[in-house]
Amino acid sequence: MRYTSGGGRPIGTSPKSDDPNGQIAVKLKALYQSVQEEAVPARFVELLERLESAERRSVLQGKE
Repeated sequence: MRYTSGGGRPIGTSPKSDDPNGQIAVKLKALYQSVQEEAVPARFVELLERLESAERRSVLQGKE
């Protein structure tokens, strides 16, 4: 099976400069990659750690 992008080109090929869907795809991919590379805010990490700790305590209390 051969997959194509919304512009009808095979996935993995570069969009033509006049293909608006391809241009949007390239820009969205670049934006997504930049978001992936951003550091997780310290406050969010702290909240996740507190949640994990509370879940562990809850599991331990349930076993007693």
